[in-house]
Amino acid sequence: MRKMIIASTSTVYKSSYLKYLKPTLSFFFKDITSILFIPYARPSGISYRKYTTIVKIFFGEINVAVRGIHEFKNPTDAIKNAEAIFVGGGNTFELVNQLYKNDLLSILKEVIDAGTPYLGSSAGSNICGVNIKNTNDMPIVYPPSFTTLGCFSFNINAHYLDPIEGSTHMGETRETRIKEFHVFNDTPVLGLREGSWLEVIDSTIILKGNHTARLFLQNQIPIELKSDSELTIF
Repeated sequence: MRKMIIASTSTVYKSSYLKYLKPTLSFFFKDITSILFIPYARPSGISYRKYTTIVKIFFGEINVAVRGIHEFKNPTDAIKNAEAIFVGGGNTFELVNQLYKNDLLSILKEVIDAGTPYLGSSAGSNICGVNIKNTNDMPIVYPPSFTTLGCFSFNINAHYLDPIEGSTHMGETRETRIKEFHVFNDTPVLGLREGSWLEVIDSTIILKGNHTARLFLQNQIPIELKSDSELTIF
């Protein structure tokens, strides 16, 4: 039975790392003593060690030990034996590149499906969809494939932003880019706003947090999903 928290972001405005999720994660990991952290996305290019230290500080507050996957000789065994797994945010292309390089995607999907608790934030949430074609990140590296875990049949657009009324910005909105995606692809896309997350228990997926989420389906008007809505069509 899958047990997952899929968060749009690790940090909301004027809040410390994962603080807004602390009550949820305290309950989600209440029976967990240690978690395997995968720091491959390297936000701002920071080292695996520095990134893992940030994560250790937070999880220490809820009495969960953290060890980075880079600290293990065999990353496959680290995933197989993990009590729980957290994949952090950063650059989605580099995250996927390293998962392919270390041949970890299939074993990661296997343990998630078998019930190992999984937390993803931002890039770590993007990889739970069908592919990473809806990430906002620059393609700083070229992974072997854009295909990812496929834990559900839609893609995540993390940090989803609504158009700002009166803005003079001439670039495309998130909605415009997702519509461009749907010219060539029929995969549904969930625009997950910051401060929102998905709670996945087996095949049940529920939107959590204080915001709505925007669901895009090919050739259809986008749908606003209220918090506590169940994504029943997936």
